[in-house]
Amino acid sequence: MNSVADVWQNVLQQLKRDLSETTISTWFDELQAVDIRGNTLILHCSNDFKKGYIESLFMKNIKSSLRDIFSTDFEVTILDDSSYMSFIGGQKRQSDRFTSDEFTFETFVVGPSNKLAYAASKAVADHPAQNYNPLLIYGDSGLGKTHLIYAIANVIRRNDHNSRIAYVKGDDLTNELVAAIQAGPSKTAEMREKYRQADLLLVDDVQFIAGKKQTQEEFFHTFNTLYESGRQIVLTSDRPPSEMTLLDDRLRTRFEWGLLVDVAPPDFETRLAIIKNKAAILGLELPEKVANYIAENVTANVRQIEGTINKIMAFKDLLGNDTDEESVTRAIQDMIKRSNEYIPTPEAILEYISKFYNVDEAIIRGQQRNRDAVQARQIAMYLIRNMTSLSLDDIGKVFDNRDHSTVLYSIQQVEKKMKTDSAFAEKVKAIKTNINSKR
Repeated sequence: MNSVADVWQNVLQQLKRDLSETTISTWFDELQAVDIRGNTLILHCSNDFKKGYIESLFMKNIKSSLRDIFSTDFEVTILDDSSYMSFIGGQKRQSDRFTSDEFTFETFVVGPSNKLAYAASKAVADHPAQNYNPLLIYGDSGLGKTHLIYAIANVIRRNDHNSRIAYVKGDDLTNELVAAIQAGPSKTAEMREKYRQADLLLVDDVQFIAGKKQTQEEFFHTFNTLYESGRQIVLTSDRPPSEMTLLDDRLRTRFEWGLLVDVAPPDFETRLAIIKNKAAILGLELPEKVANYIAENVTANVRQIEGTINKIMAFKDLLGNDTDEESVTRAIQDMIKRSNEYIPTPEAILEYISKFYNVDEAIIRGQQRNRDAVQARQIAMYLIRNMTSLSLDDIGKVFDNRDHSTVLYSIQQVEKKMKTDSAFAEKVKAIKTNINSKR
């Protein structure tokens, strides 16, 4: 292992023994390995909500993985933005993340499935707010949407070091707004200024603001401020605005003012190019036969392909395995299932619904009867019944040992409401789609 980044990649691979892919992609995606000091691994997370969640639920898993790797006990420290700034001895601007060489147009592999999105992103980067404003890139998870918006920011930062770049995920925008409102008017004004003073606003997974009335209201005014003052807005989503049933009409209209481009799963040639590119970056020599084998079998998305290469690298680092077809097959056997074979765990479904409703998972499992808790609980029961093989009795055990008749009643309530309320039906469909896309 050559660096703290290598150590962290190996930790993530170890975590997959105990945690689902959904858990790791949902909660660990914003963790950055910073340093190893003695027997302490130092991480950084800008998202305070995720930082707290990881510290309370997953710290023992991280420490266990480190113990397996180094055969000794390790401590783990997660820094927030403030403590990270102190740690590195200087002020960290939010836009510093866009100076990385990892997410650039040069490292993006272009193919028929993403050619238009790539060209549009390049045009926006070279001439922001001139032609395509807003630019909305949509498609399933793991196909390179975030890579493209980071690449846009990279170019704009390189052309003008003083550019103010703001990046946020749709669900984090809601959490940030709730926290700002709770903190008082000054915090709300500070949040508005952060986004409305930006030269470039990037919103990842903007579909998450749909149905969030107050978040949509704030974003509507932010959008108008930026658009009318000639500043660039770039959005990503898992679907086009026309399919966001819970999105305000006035926002849907504005999203369609500029250019909508989609990214689709890569074809074989593009997958092969991605594999070779990622392996070259990691310094991993892959025989042509092995690269072809991976391209033929790992087909879901770019993130899964990159995860496969990372896993092979971890096997090589940890076990000294050669990259022959037999060792590669063993390394990726859990990643070559077809998408229709994916069965999420009840825990994965609960985690996503907890995040979607901003309701603690323990409340969803428990007895609390406020409206959001009840709706989240009923939808969770419905989806666990539809997406897993659990019986009604087993589902009841997940939810504070409820009996099967209570579970059945909840499922019937969801089914009944889906037939009479199209917006509710769309919400349930969107939740199910996003759980599947997290695999």
